[in-house]
Amino acid sequence: MSSLQQYGLLLALVVGTVGFILLIYAISRFFGKARQEPGKDVPATAGQLSRDPVWVRYHARYYGYALLFLAFDMEMAYMYPWAVVYKQVGIVALLDMGVFLAILFLGLLYGWSQGALRRQ
Repeated sequence: MSSLQQYGLLLALVVGTVGFILLIYAISRFFGKARQEPGKDVPATAGQLSRDPVWVRYHARYYGYALLFLAFDMEMAYMYPWAVVYKQVGIVALLDMGVFLAILFLGLLYGWSQGALRRQ
C-alpha cells in the first residue's frame, strides 16, 4: 500500500467518523425533542435544592493532585504503544522506557517533597 493510499484511507476514516457523529447527533435532535421546564435549571443535589453556590472555586492545593494524575495518566497512555513495539526494537526500547519512568519518578519525588501527596 503506497503512502498516498494510506493518506486516502486515513481521510476516508476521518470523514466517515465525522459523518457518523453528525448522523447520530441529527437523529438524537430529531427524536429527542427537549421540553423546557422551570425545574430543569434549578441546581439540585440528590433531589434537594443545593445550599452551596453552583459555581464554587476549588482550592489551589488540588492543582498538585491534578498534575500528578495527568503525569501518571500519560504514562499509561505511552506504556501500551511501547509494549507493542518492545519486541521489535529490543533493549533500546527498554532503556527509553526506563528513562521515561525515571523522569516521572523524579516528578513524583518532587511532588512528595513539596507536600502534594499530604492529606489536607
